[in-house]
Amino acid sequence: MEPAHDSPAIAADSLVKTYPPDVRALDGLSLEVPAATVFGLLGPNGAGKSTTVKVLTALARPDAGSATVAGHDVLRQPDRVRRAIGVVGQRSAVDRTATGRENLLFQGRLFGLSGGGLRRRVDELLGQLGLADAAGRIVATWSGGMQRRLDVAIGLVHRPRVLFLDEPTTGLDPEARRALWDEIRRLSAEGMTILLTTHYLDEADQLASSLAIVDAGRIVAQGSPDRLKAELRGEAIHVDLATAEDAPRAASLIDRLDGFEHPVLDRSRLSVRAERAAASVPSVMAVLEGAGIGVAAVTVARPSLDDVYFRHTGRSYQAQLVETAR
Repeated sequence: MEPAHDSPAIAADSLVKTYPPDVRALDGLSLEVPAATVFGLLGPNGAGKSTTVKVLTALARPDAGSATVAGHDVLRQPDRVRRAIGVVGQRSAVDRTATGRENLLFQGRLFGLSGGGLRRRVDELLGQLGLADAAGRIVATWSGGMQRRLDVAIGLVHRPRVLFLDEPTTGLDPEARRALWDEIRRLSAEGMTILLTTHYLDEADQLASSLAIVDAGRIVAQGSPDRLKAELRGEAIHVDLATAEDAPRAASLIDRLDGFEHPVLDRSRLSVRAERAAASVPSVMAVLEGAGIGVAAVTVARPSLDDVYFRHTGRSYQAQLVETAR
């Protein structure tokens, strides 16, 4: 039975997943993804994004909780889930010793496609993703961006209703990244439901009509990028101090001022929010200069997803990325 048109394409309720010896990858994660949207899962490495995808694509079994994808229960109907979805993982699934066309034909046959219908579908995908001219070449001779677009084509051969993209642009150069963004937008415009995991703030902001911020296996914020940013009052003042040693003292001084939210430190950068940020800069500068604290630069910025992340986790997103990369 097909799900009702207005039912969510993906729904997860209180998912829990623990890996030995005692790593809680998912800690009661719940989300809903409307049909025909791009939904972003945003968080640093280790937040639980990839584990969420593994559970929703029936590649991992949760310890607790439930989920449906395209109207099918991932625990009771894993085969139906797999036939209804396309998956582009972090690691490429292409056979680099085969041609692009051979990769797509092989994937189509795995899903029971054959004959002229399969050949026409392969030609269609090669054309849509700008790979037709290279279709007969061994994939090992392709650029990284072309190989990543082939990964997307492989995930689309059987015309899935839901497409999972797990950090699809990691490692791509800016031009290849923009080309893949354009393809994601095209698929979304055609009505495809896409769940996109990413640790790039700008990617989530540009592509996702709705997103969820994942932290320590839980959803800590969910909504459209614009709505999440609009919930933050005022603007940010970023002060780059001359030396990192002065940062704790600077934060303490600013924290005593009226009209400023609690300051955040990221090495030599001090960030604070104020209702009228531009007009508040002179007050900040006067306090720091009066204390003999050198300032290298000051900028004022509108609310960003980094600010949203900090509001809900108490940590700077960029600092968290650096920490998890170590």
